Amino acid sequence: MNNAALQKLVEKISVESFGQSFNYNVTFNTRLRTTGGRYDLRTHNIDINPKMLTEHGVETLQGVIKHELCHYHLHLNNKGYRHRDCDFKKLLAKVEGLRFAPLNSNSSAHAYNYVCTECGQLYVRKRRIDLKKYVCSRCHGRLKLQKEVMYK
Repeated sequence: MNNAALQKLVEKISVESFGQSFNYNVTFNTRLRTTGGRYDLRTHNIDINPKMLTEHGVETLQGVIKHELCHYHLHLNNKGYRHRDCDFKKLLAKVEGLRFAPLNSNSSAHAYNYVCTECGQLYVRKRRIDLKKYVCSRCHGRLKLQKEVMYK
């Protein structure tokens, strides 16, 4: 799919799902790494990560497009367009857009499971912690790395 086909797809989704036209530019942006897409508040253009199509398929691409179009339509209608706003959440659920983009092949997430040696309290962290510095919040016992899980 090239940028012209992407532009037509976005215009079609905008009319079908939102009942309003999309009058600005949409392009694939290969510099996007951790996000599915980006809506520019100043120019009203949308950038889409091409890996949403190549790695995850058309359904994921359409979900990302609907997400960015929610930002677009709410911003132009002077409503809450941020992720935390109620208007955004309601519209995104209504059009069945994606709330979060899936992980790309080059990104990975870690989970570190720590357990207290005294009381057995479990702590799950995204980052490693210094076991000499931190102790259990319940009983002040020593922590031990139980396992490290890497999600791909």
